[in-house]
Amino acid sequence: MRTALTDALTQLPDALQRVVSDWITDTNFGATFSPEQVAKMEVESGLSGAALRLTLLPIAAAYAVTPISTFNVGAIVRGEDGTLYLGANIEFTGVQLGQTIHAEQCAISHAWTKGATRLTDITINYSPCGHCRQFMNELNGAESLTVQLPKMVPKLLHAYLPDSFGPADLGVESRLLTDEPHQLLTDDIDIPLLKAAADAANLSHAPYSGNYSGAAVETNDGAFFSGMYAENAAFNPSLPPLQVALIATNMAGYRWEEIRSVALVEMANSTVSHLADTQATLDAIDPDIPLVYSTLSA
Repeated sequence: MRTALTDALTQLPDALQRVVSDWITDTNFGATFSPEQVAKMEVESGLSGAALRLTLLPIAAAYAVTPISTFNVGAIVRGEDGTLYLGANIEFTGVQLGQTIHAEQCAISHAWTKGATRLTDITINYSPCGHCRQFMNELNGAESLTVQLPKMVPKLLHAYLPDSFGPADLGVESRLLTDEPHQLLTDDIDIPLLKAAADAANLSHAPYSGNYSGAAVETNDGAFFSGMYAENAAFNPSLPPLQVALIATNMAGYRWEEIRSVALVEMANSTVSHLADTQATLDAIDPDIPLVYSTLSA
């Protein structure tokens, strides 16, 4: 268990600590709380809804990886079924700052990799930057997404992003979290890690470039974590597939030094490519991590 999580537990009210400590210290804890766990926390702590989520933010922020800023941001998104997904900001030394993952992106992508298709609200310990407001505007249900901050009344996302620019402005109907499989030809891939990356590419959100792409991380104990490319109408807030795979890895409790290998799959002859940035980020994490690369055709 991470020391940061132990420290975060001490920031919770005693009644809530007693409820969550066994869950969080379990080696299989996946940085999520089921609807049943949420209900138990509400009963035992006397906190409900937004009050509970705000109180849990230190647990989310404990997953931050911030070697540059040392400024930890936590975020919690709630799925339609009531599941809570945690997220935190992640930074990488040795590469340009654009490779950084914001806490909101982390929580949203965490929910996406675990099958969520619509989020009702997001709770954050600091006001979301413009980058994250634009990223959230790509979501299925963005128009009804509620943003909750400490000591603030809840507001809809579009109160923070008035006169927004989004997919509809570019004639795009698909939304992040709800893309249908792209029917990519992946059945003949016989390398398991590469197949995991290809399967992620098949679920990616890339309506602007068409570069359906995915990444997969293998850890030293043989676990696989996949990530799908999350493209954005404003282009720059797009989240590369490696970052989404690293989010899944981090939120499962693994550290970068436990990564054995990585795979990247993207479309052949695309107008954009993740290869150079993926390799640069991996080199910054550990130049000895091998990258398996392949392209797909529609």
